[in-house]
Amino acid sequence: MSHFLISAAHKSSGKTTLSIGLCAALAESGSIVQPFKKGPDYIDPMWLSKAAGRPCHNLDFYTMQQDEIINTIRHYSQDADISVIEGNKGLYDGLDLDGSNSNAALASLVKAPVILVLDARGMTRGIAPLILGYQAFDKEINIAGVILNQLGGARHESKLHAVIEHYTDVKVIGSVYKNSALSIDERHLGLMPSNEDDSAENKIIQIRDIVKDQVNLDLLRSIAKQAVDLPDIKTPKQETIQITSPLKIGIVENDAFGFYYPDDLDAIRATGAELVSIDTIRDDKLPQIDALFIGGGFPETRIKELESNQSMRLQIKSALQDGLPCYAECGGLMYLSRHLSWNEHKGEMVGFIPADCVMHKAPQGRGYIKLTETTHHPWLPFKPAPDPVIAGHEFHYSALENLDTNVKFAYQVKRGSGINGEADGIVINNTLACYAHLRDTAANHWAQRFIQFVQHCKQNRN
Repeated sequence: MSHFLISAAHKSSGKTTLSIGLCAALAESGSIVQPFKKGPDYIDPMWLSKAAGRPCHNLDFYTMQQDEIINTIRHYSQDADISVIEGNKGLYDGLDLDGSNSNAALASLVKAPVILVLDARGMTRGIAPLILGYQAFDKEINIAGVILNQLGGARHESKLHAVIEHYTDVKVIGSVYKNSALSIDERHLGLMPSNEDDSAENKIIQIRDIVKDQVNLDLLRSIAKQAVDLPDIKTPKQETIQITSPLKIGIVENDAFGFYYPDDLDAIRATGAELVSIDTIRDDKLPQIDALFIGGGFPETRIKELESNQSMRLQIKSALQDGLPCYAECGGLMYLSRHLSWNEHKGEMVGFIPADCVMHKAPQGRGYIKLTETTHHPWLPFKPAPDPVIAGHEFHYSALENLDTNVKFAYQVKRGSGINGEADGIVINNTLACYAHLRDTAANHWAQRFIQFVQHCKQNRN
């Protein structure tokens, strides 16, 4: 099983851009590339998926068990030639003092050689103690190679190679020169998502061509082949529910909404339900569906377009008022509110949730969360989560204002911000809308519970 983990000494070293370039370059050369991303993230995986031509899957110690992480890599890599695991932050950075959720911990768990991206601007001889320190800090971590990034030119490259060769035993996989073409546009909340960037394909090709000329892909492949095969871990078989009648689940996908975990969508399909794509910007009619799923995204960047599609907004509001089951996360919650405001921009949204959504300059909720369910949770009768405490994450700069005081909530917030610091998950009719992002994992099979709920609602309507 050929795989490696690409990490960095610290954040903003160019790791993501190089990971995108490596996936694209390996794929262009004929390899079947399976990308993975550590941690809770939507945007980087979208770029990695587009670069590799295969969905990128997330690996997260907070929401997944260790055996689950190993089996996820095994499952999605079984027909791939090489798997690329992109870390987050620095190699040894993490929430816990013991580093149990760091990139290094992930590399150790999945027996992956590490390729370390080093921002070498202004460095010459100092590169050696940096590498040696990273090797010495945890001797069980195999730092098999480095990619030198942001080099000033051939002379700078030559000096760094000489120093690394003299003082260390680490191989230089690549030397990437400083180049403005290697940057991806950023905006108010980070990297521009690839589903919003019309030039994403061209940007990936541009990055790919630079990376393949300055990184030794053959050496990288040989290092990846040295990775130890992952064990085939037998876990208790999870019962997968099967629907008794055809179900169509509308999923909102466009420039404003694109934050979906591929594993979650696989879990929905595994029940036999069909996903039907809906564009709330360009479609003028809501198709015949049994439920609606509105994921996260950046609706604030498309206020005008979302408001302009009055036909779709009115149809969604009417359907939800009539009891159509709906699950909405973050951006979906924002879209279902009365109004959405961002700086000088303000527009009408669906108007189903009795609140106004306002964007702020500082995060209103950010990081990992813990939730417990209340008796108002609409999916409560259907296969409750094995763990009463649900782990997830949130990342929102928006907050709800003028919220009706009579609304019911599905969750109590044990860690995080949620809607008001104490609760999350607004429940109205058969709709659950929250700031929380959940993942369908062994500890929380939310997708199956949602589908069971949808099936129950459909049977009652009939």
